Amino acid sequence: MPSSPAIVAAFDLDGTLTEGGSVVSWLRDIAGNRGVALAGLQRLIPLAMGALLSGTAADEAKESLFRALLQGRSVQEVTLQSRRYGEEHFATHERPLVSARLNWHLEQGHRVVLVSASPQIYVERIAEILGAHGAIGTRLASDSVGALTGNYLGNNCRGAEKLHRLREWMSDQGYDENIELYAYGNSRGDLRLLSSATHPYDVGKLGRLGALRKFPRLEINTR
Repeated sequence: MPSSPAIVAAFDLDGTLTEGGSVVSWLRDIAGNRGVALAGLQRLIPLAMGALLSGTAADEAKESLFRALLQGRSVQEVTLQSRRYGEEHFATHERPLVSARLNWHLEQGHRVVLVSASPQIYVERIAEILGAHGAIGTRLASDSVGALTGNYLGNNCRGAEKLHRLREWMSDQGYDENIELYAYGNSRGDLRLLSSATHPYDVGKLGRLGALRKFPRLEINTR
């Protein structure tokens, strides 16, 4: 007799569990408003092109900004500061409807994981606050003396990389086959994730104008 499927619920962070983005405000917390403004002005064209084209252009522009603002900083200090940032950011930007849905999954005994393009060092803290079983985000590379390089460790966790990392996580949990996957997202960076899910939900605010408009809305279909 076949076993029951493992049930996993994957939630994006920015714009899904929380209002708006978090990366720029995190960088301001780490490097200060002036540092972020200067680095942004110096990379205005790549950042604008990345926002317009998305994909590789966006990944490269984001990594360039990270190098400018994070290179040489202590991993330990940035991690501590980032965990505090995660606590404050979630406390002020939580979307109650979506976090209530996450709590429902936990009450049902489902495995819950956050999957975000934001840096994993604060995605992990938000996952802890929510009681989630895992956190997947963009990992930051460091050197042999414990300083950040400003580069990604691996790839920026968006698009196809989100799905790849989620599958790795599920495999590590022992869920190689027979998985019933719920997925929640709000933007085109979540398209691959939702397309692979058994139960995909668009929780963005653009509705029929959004990139995920072909998927059911959480407010309408709450199964």
